[in-house]
Amino acid sequence: MSQDTISDSFENIESSKLPTSLNVLTILTIIGCILAFVFEIYGFATAKTSYDKTKEMIESGQLADAPAFVKNMVNEKSLAMQKKRLDNKVPLLVLGLVSAGLCLYGAIAMRKRQKQGYTFWLLGELLPVLSTIIFIGASAFSGFAALFMIFPLVFIILYTVNRKHLIY
Repeated sequence: MSQDTISDSFENIESSKLPTSLNVLTILTIIGCILAFVFEIYGFATAKTSYDKTKEMIESGQLADAPAFVKNMVNEKSLAMQKKRLDNKVPLLVLGLVSAGLCLYGAIAMRKRQKQGYTFWLLGELLPVLSTIIFIGASAFSGFAALFMIFPLVFIILYTVNRKHLIY
């Protein structure tokens, strides 16, 4: 075996290695997907309790003693959003689990350097936003909740930049 053949073999092995940035992104995505599965099921199971506790807190006058930031987060508007979430908890659960599944599948495919993984992941990333707007309304992303949109936006940018490493 000549020196050139050995050198070419090492280049092929090195070029097929997953880049560090894509490796880190996919690991974080897999962890996020596992957490999403847990939180979706927990949110489904506790939707009624959360609504009832918020309603009781508003009706009992307990908010009078609360700090201003709590009064801004727990009010009639937030109660109305919780009611919509409670009324639509089954479709929100199904779409949430499908979204987490798409993201998980996409991350695993991207670890194998498959281009289609990005598309599946992106669909899974955008589906919860769309389903929230449809079932709860755009007001669900106002105030403090808008901060949670930073993570998907950052990941979309980072994965888009790293798409060049997907080769199949």
